[in-house]
Amino acid sequence: MAAQDEQAKPARRRDGLVVAACLAFVVGMIGMSYAAVPLYDMFCRVTGYNGTTKRVEQASDTILDQRIRVTFDANIGGGLPWRFTPIDRVVEPRIGETVRVAFKVKNLASVPTTGQAVFNVTPMAAGAYFNKVQCFCFTETTLQPGQEMEMPVVFFVDPAIVEPIETRGIRTLTLSYTFYPHTPSKPVASVTGASTPAQGG
Repeated sequence: MAAQDEQAKPARRRDGLVVAACLAFVVGMIGMSYAAVPLYDMFCRVTGYNGTTKRVEQASDTILDQRIRVTFDANIGGGLPWRFTPIDRVVEPRIGETVRVAFKVKNLASVPTTGQAVFNVTPMAAGAYFNKVQCFCFTETTLQPGQEMEMPVVFFVDPAIVEPIETRGIRTLTLSYTFYPHTPSKPVASVTGASTPAQGG
């Protein structure tokens, strides 16, 4: 009987290792699924992939004589009681020229609400050449009841857009933002806030 127990121990040990490995795999996959979204957002913001604009630290030092038309689109995802509109609907800067535009957002609810904006540029091929120096994208924004806020975007279109065959013929770009409901990372104050300056991001 003792001999049988001794023979069974290695088998039980192997079974335990298999179970532990399976559990580690499952936990790892769950962790990767949570990390996938922020990593994808980071990848898009750096590369301009999928019509996502790039974030840069400084303006272009080259400005072309050629102008490009830029239109702006503002949307609200379901469940967020906000009014969101572009103050500047169309601009026509020179390619490489740094431009400041603004959007206006207002909380229509009787309680504080929080949103976070995502964005893209169309045509998608132009996303890599639309560079934002300042914006409110991916920034958690909480508005008090009735609070209205102006939100600036500072950008330029990279002069390199005129070089590739895929983008050299583009004459109009559209920058589109959508605010979605977002769970605040810290408790929201219950007092009614007045209009405040826009957040940078």
